[in-house]
Amino acid sequence: MDYDLIMVSLIGEALVGEGKEVAHIDLVIGEKGGPVEEAFMTSLATPRAGHTPLLAVLEPNLPAKPSTLMINKVTIKNAEQALLMFGPAQAAIAKAVMDSVAQGRIPPEKAEDLLIIVSVFIEWDASDKKKIYDYNYEATKLAIERAFAKQPTVSQVLEKKDTAKHPFA
Repeated sequence: MDYDLIMVSLIGEALVGEGKEVAHIDLVIGEKGGPVEEAFMTSLATPRAGHTPLLAVLEPNLPAKPSTLMINKVTIKNAEQALLMFGPAQAAIAKAVMDSVAQGRIPPEKAEDLLIIVSVFIEWDASDKKKIYDYNYEATKLAIERAFAKQPTVSQVLEKKDTAKHPFA
């Protein structure tokens, strides 16, 4: 993979798991000083009812590096939902980012220069914390890997465009 980084935004996506706890991650990665930083700061500074951006942390006072902003796709309507986002999803995403750094998928020497924005899907009826953690961890790692690999390619998408089956369509 070419890490002569980025100055452009990298985009990754992954769907992992099944049932109410299925994880769907969309993310962008970019350097500080670029458009991802502007989106990161704007999102962090403008929470709305039911949509509270938060930093991914391994535990309180130990944020992921690159700094990672989580944004929920589904409106949070109650404390139980909030605890799933501010608990297993937050920990899983932070761990996936840090494992990606440790494994060299994200260059460690660039970790302070990059920002990540992760859109997180947690269904209203989800309840299994372990599945939420496991599925969001795997989806985040896969989305990061795909972003840096620029996968899938246009030719791969074109090859499947007429036979693709969306699981929720």
